[in-house]
Amino acid sequence: MSPEERREAATIMQAAIQISRFTGPLPPPEELAKYEQILAGAADRIIRMAEQQSKHRQSLEAVVIGGNATTQKWGLACAFTIAMSAIWGGIWISLKGMSGAGLTAIIVALVSLVGVFVYGKSGQKKELARKAGEFDPNQPQATP
Repeated sequence: MSPEERREAATIMQAAIQISRFTGPLPPPEELAKYEQILAGAADRIIRMAEQQSKHRQSLEAVVIGGNATTQKWGLACAFTIAMSAIWGGIWISLKGMSGAGLTAIIVALVSLVGVFVYGKSGQKKELARKAGEFDPNQPQATP
């Protein structure tokens, strides 16, 4: 192999590919500085955009959390009203002389309440397990 061929082979071997990527609302400081060099004020605009997006996301989260809390309170109140109506209805039916039907109404109301509670708790556990799996750093993540 001639010296020129070796030099050419060394040049080819030295070629490298550099890939960089970042996640989050802001680029790394080096990249931000490059934006600022290209266009004066660009870094400030990028940071302001990230701040506005963060405020917007936080306001949406506050609305969603408030709505969920209201829904849960109404659901609890409605469930309590329905359950108490069924239980008092069962007691009333029992007092009127139909003890079998009254007892059945009371048992059905209580079993329904317990069933809804157990179903809700199992759903919460599944959701927590799913979210824990999403945030597990040892688990392979799908890339978009």
